[in-house]
Amino acid sequence: MRDTRLVFPVVALLASLSLIPATGFTQLGNNTSVLNPNTAEAAEMAALPSMGNTLADNIVAARPLSSNGSLDELLGSDLNQEEKALIREKLFLPINLNSASDEEIMLVPGMSGKMAHEFDEYRPYDSLDQFRREMGKYVDEDEVARFEQYVFVPMDLNTASDEDFATIPAMSKKMIHEFEEYRPYKSMEQFRREIGKYVDDKELARLERYVEIR
Repeated sequence: MRDTRLVFPVVALLASLSLIPATGFTQLGNNTSVLNPNTAEAAEMAALPSMGNTLADNIVAARPLSSNGSLDELLGSDLNQEEKALIREKLFLPINLNSASDEEIMLVPGMSGKMAHEFDEYRPYDSLDQFRREMGKYVDEDEVARFEQYVFVPMDLNTASDEDFATIPAMSKKMIHEFEEYRPYKSMEQFRREIGKYVDDKELARLERYVEIR
């Protein structure tokens, strides 16, 4: 007769492993050419077409920006819509794929009404891999890669990997350690309280937009 004594423990182990949340998904898109207005040097922004030192300094003074609408306001009325659109190609605050408004999605360079609908259609996104897979049904790999420079998926504070946290713009190894040190997080208020020991309110607000508790 077959010995089943080891079968049930193995089955139980496999079942428990299937419930472990998947981690290791990069949450911010690969970005090789788009500056983040909350982290870029003033000189980098000033070098963009139609920008100059005054606009760049105004952006630095207003940090952290919470949306590209705020960036648009800072660019002011001296620039026309075409000039602003050219700036957004190279200077853009990544948008949260799960909560960005239709208006903000339409600010993504090269966005069409059809693609804005597809961005919204597949919410909620659990990872950038899901975004790549779903958008890849409508555009080629190069266009998906271009789009992902402008977006992010908020990462779970309790399960995100070191590699996930490292994708947050201007994230340091020390802050990755502090993010993980206070797990498990029960609330965003706890996150603010604990991480607020290491950074000021402005930096805390900048970091908070990339994380959540699921």
